Amino acid sequence: MKAYTKQFIDGKWREGSGQNTLTNVDPFTGKELYSYRSASVKDVDDAYQAAARAQKEWAFTPPGAKRAALEALLQAIIDASAEIEACLVEENGAVKPKAGLEIFVIQDLVRTAMGFPLMMDGKILPSNMPGKENFIYRIPRGVVGTISPWNFPFILSMRSIVPALATGNGVVLKPSTDSPGSAFCIAEIIEKCGAFPPGLFNAIAGKGSEIGDAMVKHPVPGVISFTGSTAVGRRVGEIAGGHIKEVSLELGGNNVMIVLADADIERAARAAAFGSNFNAGQVCMGLNRIIIMDAVHDRFVEALVEETKKLRVGDPRDPDVFIGPVINNTQVKSIENFIQDTIRAGAKIALEGKTEGNLVYPWVLTGVSNDMPTSCNEVFGPVSSVIRVKSEEEAVAAANDTECGLSGSIFTGDRFHGMVLARKIDTGMIHINDQSINDESHVMFGGLKASGIGRFNAQWVIDKFTVDRWISVQREHRF
Repeated sequence: MKAYTKQFIDGKWREGSGQNTLTNVDPFTGKELYSYRSASVKDVDDAYQAAARAQKEWAFTPPGAKRAALEALLQAIIDASAEIEACLVEENGAVKPKAGLEIFVIQDLVRTAMGFPLMMDGKILPSNMPGKENFIYRIPRGVVGTISPWNFPFILSMRSIVPALATGNGVVLKPSTDSPGSAFCIAEIIEKCGAFPPGLFNAIAGKGSEIGDAMVKHPVPGVISFTGSTAVGRRVGEIAGGHIKEVSLELGGNNVMIVLADADIERAARAAAFGSNFNAGQVCMGLNRIIIMDAVHDRFVEALVEETKKLRVGDPRDPDVFIGPVINNTQVKSIENFIQDTIRAGAKIALEGKTEGNLVYPWVLTGVSNDMPTSCNEVFGPVSSVIRVKSEEEAVAAANDTECGLSGSIFTGDRFHGMVLARKIDTGMIHINDQSINDESHVMFGGLKASGIGRFNAQWVIDKFTVDRWISVQREHRF
């Protein structure tokens, strides 16, 4: 991948002015890819001021011209597909299917957003005042501050960037320091497409301890779009609330699959193996808990173990590998601690994994209860925690016994009954006879409870990144 050693501010590449020199590391080999000077609070200010200046012109750009800019962006993404894949594989440890998914999804995001400039609709309302007409206009919020995570760095950045631009906003992006190259690759793509005003999009990378609060507190952004852990999301929400800012928070998950007695067990097991282990389990929508009816428990566990054994672990550059490295050693240690603490709490090992560097081979644990570490925490690793229950009522109670509510899954032979049961689960998204990792650019995306505030995609994200303005016209003199 390309070595991105500079920040992208006001349409120019320049060295950061922060206190730290940061390194970008390949999580599989452990080798340094490159180092760069971090961004500072001044860089944050420069980026926001640039976005605010450029946005004033962009807000009044005709919708057809905005669509044309998005068309140019789409072509630039297609042209840069090889660079995007290299970035994901080398700095993110993404296996080929995961990298391909990110490239596909961001193209789909842009195609869907091409219609957004013409969806900035308003209203004309009657007035009780003689001679008055009321007009409601939908306008951009101004600048969107975007803070994105490392696990899906392109998708989880672009799902804010693209609708923000499409609805007339400017953007400042701060990526995770574990995946800075993704943000600068996006900046290079936007720069090369040549369709947006210089300064409208900015990308800055630095430690959260140095610039994180400044990203949220700065007076320019009208909305902060954050994707990451619930703990950090709480702080972002607190700071933004203190500054009366709109927030979009997509936070952690503790997602559940419920397998009923009438389910297709083999099909459910294949879905569970995918949902628990895709991207080495580092997915906010991934399956953290699998709740199984007593009558089919043993048959399901046997099938799940067999399906999980089929998943190849190794070098993400190998196209046959399904599970690549965990992002860093800190995360590896966290996963290992969750597993060992759960075993000490009484769980049984149905499939024993192992650790090689940052590679964590998948585990299947049975005899898990909802209060054990791998089931009451978001593990973010390749671990399947199987919880045995005797009734649907017990399954629903266990599913809802978490502060999170992002995604979920139910397997059953009776699809209508599955839909009825789904409405009892406190989650923003749930899928019948499928695993929990789903996202479509025209369908609402978002969680409940501690999994976040706000919705992405289609009209839902337009509503988040815009605001209504009332303008009235008095035809006759009132005074």
